[in-house]
Amino acid sequence: MDGKKEYTVNNMLLAFIAVLVVVGLVALAGFFLLTPPDDIIMGQAEATQVRISGKVPGRIASYRFGEGDNVKKGDTLVFLSTPDVSAKLQQAEALRTAAEAQSRKARKGARSGELTGAYELWQKALAGRDIAKKSFDRIQNLYANGVVSAQKRDEAEANYKAMEATANAARAQYDMAKEGARGEDREAAAALVDQASGAIAEVESYMQEAVLTSPVDGEVSERFPQVGELVGSGAPVMHITDLDDMWVAFSIREDLLAGVEKGAVVNAFIPALGNKQVKLTVYYMKDMGTYAAWKATKMTGQFDVKTFEVRARPSERIPGLRSGMSVVMKKKGNSIL
Repeated sequence: MDGKKEYTVNNMLLAFIAVLVVVGLVALAGFFLLTPPDDIIMGQAEATQVRISGKVPGRIASYRFGEGDNVKKGDTLVFLSTPDVSAKLQQAEALRTAAEAQSRKARKGARSGELTGAYELWQKALAGRDIAKKSFDRIQNLYANGVVSAQKRDEAEANYKAMEATANAARAQYDMAKEGARGEDREAAAALVDQASGAIAEVESYMQEAVLTSPVDGEVSERFPQVGELVGSGAPVMHITDLDDMWVAFSIREDLLAGVEKGAVVNAFIPALGNKQVKLTVYYMKDMGTYAAWKATKMTGQFDVKTFEVRARPSERIPGLRSGMSVVMKKKGNSIL
C-alpha cells in the first residue's frame, strides 16, 4: 500500500517538472520570437575623388602612372600633344614682332631722307614767297604812281599771299617730320605691343596645360582615354582618390534616426576588415527626396517615411579601409550597439 502511494507521488512530481520544462521552453521561444531583431543599417565607405582634365584639346602622348599607383601632389601625370596650340603661339609671336616694329617706327619718327626732303620743300616755298613779295612791292609802287591798273596790283597781292601760305604749309610739314609721330600714335603702337604680349602669355598658359599634374596626394583610381586618343577641353583624363579624406555614407529611414544626429559618435564595424569595430562622427544629414520615401501599405496606423542620407567620418584613420567597402551599424530601439 505504501509502495503504491509513493509511486503515485513520484509520478505527480515528474509530471510537475515536465510542465515546468514545457512552460520554460514556451516562454523562451516566445521571448526570441516576440523580441524584434536588431536593425541593420548598411553604409558604404566613400573617398574624395579629384578629376584630372586639361583646358585645351589634344591627344594623349603618354602617361607616367597607371591605375593603382600612388602619386604625390605636384607629380606629373599626363603629357598631351597640342600642335594647334603651338601654331597659335607662333602666330602670336609674329604679331608681337610686327607690333614692336610699328612701335619703334612711331618712336623714331621720319627717316632722315624724308626729313631732308621736307626741309628742302620748305626752303623752296620760302624762296617763292620772297620773289612774290618783291614783285608785289614793285607793282604796289607802280600802282601808287598810276602806272599799272588795280587789277595788276590785286593779282600780284594774291600771288604773294598764296606763296606765303605755301611756305607756311611747307614749314608745318617739316615740323611734323622733325617731331615724328603724334603722342597718340605712339601710345597706340605701344598698346598693340602689350596686346600681342598678352596673347603670347595666354597661349603659353595653354601650353602649360599640355602637362597635367596631381593637385593632391592619392591613388590613381581610373584612367579613361588610351595613349593616342583625342580628348576635348575639360574632358576627364583620370581620377585621383584621396585616401586620407574618407567618410561613410548611410541611407537611414527616418523612423531609425533616433540617436543619430550631427555631432553624435556612433559605433559600426567593417566586414571586409574582419568585423573591425570603428567609431564614426556624424557631420552631415539630408533627406534624399520623395523618390526615396518608404510608402505605407496598410491604412491602420502606418505612415510614409523618408530616407535620409547620413555621412560620418572615422574618428581616426582606418588602415586598409577602401572606397566602396561596406560599413554596418546595428541599432536596437533608440540605441546603436
